[in-house]
Amino acid sequence: MLKIDLFHIHSKFHIPFTISGGRTKTHQEALVVSISNGIIKGWGESPAISYYQTNVPDMIAKIEKFKPVIEKFTITDPFRFWHFLHHLFPQDPFIVNALDMAGWDYYGKLKQEPLYLLFKTNWDTIPLNNYTISIDTPLAMQEQMISQHLAPLYKIKIGFENDLNTLAQLRQFTTKLFKIDCNGGWTLDKLKQSLKTLENLNIQLIEQPLPVNEDHGLAALKVDSKIPFIADESCKNIGDIEHCAAKYHGINIKLTKCGGITAALEIIKKAKSLNLSVMLGSMNETIIGTAACCHLLPQVDFADLDGPLLLDDVNQPLIFDRQNPFLFKKPIFAGLGLPNDFKL
Repeated sequence: MLKIDLFHIHSKFHIPFTISGGRTKTHQEALVVSISNGIIKGWGESPAISYYQTNVPDMIAKIEKFKPVIEKFTITDPFRFWHFLHHLFPQDPFIVNALDMAGWDYYGKLKQEPLYLLFKTNWDTIPLNNYTISIDTPLAMQEQMISQHLAPLYKIKIGFENDLNTLAQLRQFTTKLFKIDCNGGWTLDKLKQSLKTLENLNIQLIEQPLPVNEDHGLAALKVDSKIPFIADESCKNIGDIEHCAAKYHGINIKLTKCGGITAALEIIKKAKSLNLSVMLGSMNETIIGTAACCHLLPQVDFADLDGPLLLDDVNQPLIFDRQNPFLFKKPIFAGLGLPNDFKL
């Protein structure tokens, strides 16, 4: 019989993390789950995100209600486990994600294989990771870049007054590629007026330029835009992909919002069948959730997995190179690559 343990963790950001709309966080709360048979222990994580109306106490209370049933499940097939979880929590992808992730870690350790090998993928080619620059004054944003000078590219949070001027100032500081993330903070008119300027600023992609349900105008712009549009908040799960395909060049998968590793595997297949590029995103997970994402890297085009680098996470070296924290280690240990006695 399995044993499930639940933990409520609080991780501090190195600096306050601000996105469009003046939304600022100093700490990231998360639910951590462990699933154990007494010998093997699998780990999972789901951050609490106010945009999705989630909080850790609520997630814990819901899991506790069904914990006796879940602990009786024999995990011999993670896909069956996901469908079992989805039946218990049909409206709670954050809960399903944490348990699904722990289930995959447990299963990988049973099979004594890292997950990316269980997925029959090759580690030879994986996308570069970025570092996210939080909204602040131009000088403060430049200082963030200086503090992370080893980053191969930067993801710049925008969606504020004079943000194009700030981007231009940051561009004078470095020639590295920029991703930009509006978090739905622009209007269609501003996007139309800004595309030519952005092309001259060496922008790799534009993430969620318009608010959800106000992005229909992207379909006409998509045809001629030299910079790909990537759906984030507009693409929560597999049911959103076809809707997004007409307006975006790609999608941003986040394990927490889509319901875990199992769901992400299906989303990647669906997106590729529609010729959409795939970005693997972060909700500021610690090393647990980030390690899970790493095993999907061989299947995606872009990586935004800097949660442990933004947080005071002492476990960074488990998945990042000690000399350069933007280089992912090739997973060699079973499951997610985390030890049974992993210390939170």
